[in-house]
Amino acid sequence: MSDQAKLLGGLRVLVPRGGIWGDLVSQALRDRGAQTVIAPLVDFSHTSEEDKLVEALKDLKAGEFDWMTATSATVADVLKHHNAEFHERTKVAIVGEATAVAFREAGYPVTVTPDEDNNTTFQLLKEWKDIDAGEVLRVLTLRSDVAKPVLTEGLIERGHDVTQVLAFRTIGVPASVHIREDIDSGRINAILVASAKIAEEVRKQFPQLPPDTLVVCVGESTVAAAEELELAGASGRQADIDAIIDAVESAIDHSDMLD
Repeated sequence: MSDQAKLLGGLRVLVPRGGIWGDLVSQALRDRGAQTVIAPLVDFSHTSEEDKLVEALKDLKAGEFDWMTATSATVADVLKHHNAEFHERTKVAIVGEATAVAFREAGYPVTVTPDEDNNTTFQLLKEWKDIDAGEVLRVLTLRSDVAKPVLTEGLIERGHDVTQVLAFRTIGVPASVHIREDIDSGRINAILVASAKIAEEVRKQFPQLPPDTLVVCVGESTVAAAEELELAGASGRQADIDAIIDAVESAIDHSDMLD
């Protein structure tokens, strides 16, 4: 067994999202020796802007947009649900490894994605040459209701014609009785908290965590949300916390955690 595979030495980690995101994160944790339990605490529901989304997807098919952007793998699911079609003239900018995997698996185009070592929204805005070429572009941005509109704002600041649509809502999902029992008994050693919404669900669903349970927050906005919620976990095991965060960040960029 490699040194990397020994880092988390059998630690049982709850991964709070399923799908491609959960699979990528779980594999990265297992590669470091952890045992993973995928138990979604959030899911995705129909948008409050359904009519606007339907109209935007009609325009997408008609070639009304120069570009479309996505920073979440769930956008691919939304597109499939609506049987969305891309006009051949429309290019697609993607942020996040899980997002890119989901788009490619769905058969959708991916024109631009940031360097894999720095796959962030800010890096996309730096590398995306077309948005600084002087031409006003018509861009469709699809995102979650709880995601920060960093990409949308960056495009608007550069003078582009942006149609922003909340493509889906992020909602809480109750953990199963089995999962609650495993957490209450301490059989799950660490809970991965990968967004502010997940922090809310952990605080609400598991108000009395065992004192030895690690609450591992990834990303500055998540840490801030956890602090505001007074969501605390075991201390004194910083090596384990650092190893979990490193594993997650090796598989998923923070942009994938904003849903």
